[in-house]
Amino acid sequence: MKFQSLTLGAGLVGAAYASTLKDVCTTTHAKSALPKSGFVNGISIKSTTITASPVYNASVSGQVFFPDATFDYCNVTFAYSHTGRDDQVQLELWLPSPDKFQNRWLSTGGGGYAINSGSNSLPGGIIYGAAAGITDGGFGGFDAQFDEVFLLANGTINRDALYMFGYEAHHELTLIGKAFTKNFFGTQDKLYAYYQGCSEGGREGWSQVQRYADEWDGAVIGAPAMRYGQQQPNHLYPDIVEHTMGYYPPPCELEKIMNMTISSCDKLDGRVDGVVSRTDLCKLHFNLNTTIGASYHCAASSSTRNLKKRAFISSSTPEQSGKVTAKGVAVASKMLEGLHTLDGKRAYVWYQPTASFDDAATQYNSETKKWELDITSFGGEWVKRFLELEDVDNMSTLQNVTYDTLVDWMKLGQARYEDVLQTTMPDLTPFHSAGGKVLHFHGESDNSIPPGSSVHYQDSVRKTMYPEMSYKDGNRALADWYRLYLIPGAAHCNTNSYQPNGPFPQTTLETLIQWVESDVVPQRLNATVLQGDREGEKQEICTWPLRPLWKNNGTTMDCVYHQASIDTWTYDFNAYKLPLY
Repeated sequence: MKFQSLTLGAGLVGAAYASTLKDVCTTTHAKSALPKSGFVNGISIKSTTITASPVYNASVSGQVFFPDATFDYCNVTFAYSHTGRDDQVQLELWLPSPDKFQNRWLSTGGGGYAINSGSNSLPGGIIYGAAAGITDGGFGGFDAQFDEVFLLANGTINRDALYMFGYEAHHELTLIGKAFTKNFFGTQDKLYAYYQGCSEGGREGWSQVQRYADEWDGAVIGAPAMRYGQQQPNHLYPDIVEHTMGYYPPPCELEKIMNMTISSCDKLDGRVDGVVSRTDLCKLHFNLNTTIGASYHCAASSSTRNLKKRAFISSSTPEQSGKVTAKGVAVASKMLEGLHTLDGKRAYVWYQPTASFDDAATQYNSETKKWELDITSFGGEWVKRFLELEDVDNMSTLQNVTYDTLVDWMKLGQARYEDVLQTTMPDLTPFHSAGGKVLHFHGESDNSIPPGSSVHYQDSVRKTMYPEMSYKDGNRALADWYRLYLIPGAAHCNTNSYQPNGPFPQTTLETLIQWVESDVVPQRLNATVLQGDREGEKQEICTWPLRPLWKNNGTTMDCVYHQASIDTWTYDFNAYKLPLY
């Protein structure tokens, strides 16, 4: 599009814009671009809070969700409030220089209990000519997190904060951000709207796709923390396994089991590169008992962990030497089975066999010289704060906690937060009818959110929207607008130091833009090896349910259909009477 040059002054209207960043990035112009009061019922924008600052020659490098770049942008902040609430919601928008603007908007999300990822995700929009934004959800600042404001007092939920975190804040960010962007650049042309987020940011993406058909033209959704009722307490599952079985393995023992699993399963995908692209074949062919007796050694180390309330705890781990025990393998095997009730019904899914055992980490007692239970704060906080409604960061004990107890916690969380945090509504017909596109990816060795969670949701959408079609035909129909990719070797929303030669889809937003605006269908997803011996190598990721298989001595990759592999990703959650989407 062409940009109009004009002289700025007190009478500048919001529909006009200047031709240079220096001219357009002023508080006066930004204030004139604010949407008019009442454009969203119940929202009042506070014009006195607006700031605008130009930033030149900003640079980013080493990121996994967008390539290295140098760029200029306008940093705009302002706040709004809701009628009848004594609140203030802050927004931060980055807008490209006028000559780089490509009629695009990008919403971004957060991670953990953070509703945003600070400014870390915003360059992903500027690079592609999009204005990009974040919200603080009304939690008191961009660094404030949802768990800090969830309770008004013990036993009393802050339901305004709950629903803002669940889906309202991101909807408002998009509505206001899109309107502001059009006014700021003075354009009446179509504004393409996109989303990019991973983990909690992935769940936030689905929260909008499931509810607001015309909000975005497309969304990049990574490893979504959906299904909160099951996902959050699931972090406690390995602790309960250790507690129940009475064995607390040294971290080095579990790391040895994982590394031997990676080494043994590496070749199953047809290429020996230190990356397990077929964890399903690993499940079918690798016997974890073969690791018993293997020697392990880890040097002494010290570390600092970030706890949930941003407190830090330092700990020292002694040198670890020994051999993998039958008890260690039994504990690992039980974890890999996933949560079942005491009478054998499946309640949830666990990580794939090549993922690290982070949730199973034990702590060393220097007085007793033994390894002990270390309750993961993510799961512990969920039980105490979100289920028992106490202002407590973690559980102090697992006394009398069984597998059935964990299932009961999952059912309680699902029932209480079904309409706001579960985020698994499978009927996406309105979004599809509006022409929306989704690129959904998940690291196959994710160690925080099971990739099987994403596979199960994709299959729930297929069954709901194409119930009369066969499995293959339904997936073909779904792939016309919603595609899922499992990333070989990738950890949680990132590359994996244990499988450094694995590829990562760094330019997925660019792929989505090409699909939406130019109808370039991503039959496979472009990815790049970002570290390791093969750094810089270009690879492609297969669209689910097709699976990668290397041929010709690992030089050619095919995407193949293999029913036995697909079956390992299919779960019957028969611990519940209602469907678990």
